[in-house]
Amino acid sequence: RGRGLQSLFLVKMHKNRWSARPEAVMNPPASPAPPTALIAEDEPLLAAALRAELARAWPELQVLAVVGDGASAVTQALQLKPDVLFFDIRMPGQSGLDAAAELADEWNTNAGTDGTEATPFPALVFVTAYDQYAVQAFEAQAMDYVLKPIQAVRLQKTVSKVQLALASR
Repeated sequence: RGRGLQSLFLVKMHKNRWSARPEAVMNPPASPAPPTALIAEDEPLLAAALRAELARAWPELQVLAVVGDGASAVTQALQLKPDVLFFDIRMPGQSGLDAAAELADEWNTNAGTDGTEATPFPALVFVTAYDQYAVQAFEAQAMDYVLKPIQAVRLQKTVSKVQLALASR
């Protein structure tokens, strides 16, 4: 009879998720930070459309900033350190290809002097109306190349590819 009460007590403990280790209850494991992105697109309506399509395809993605030229893209990416970059190719001043190259040169790929880990270079996706830049984009280490107008099915494939790459980091 005593064993029955002890078994009932153990079941009750299990169902209520009581733990012999209180620190496990008091300090649950931290959930990973949501993925972040930067959009570089000089056409405001197209930037808004991309942001809306991304919100549907990848609700967890946080767009940190939307910029309209390559120089701003480099500055913001270095400051914000997003996980993903969505760059147009033709933008005023500096092209998306040139911005990606400059960013790759300036990105901190070495561990910090204070022992912190290096921030991996963001997944790079070019979103453009021009198919003739595809080879150059992939030479610039682009993960994908999406043609405008953006189609939801095509963007979902890109999102899946980027998610897989981010998960393997």
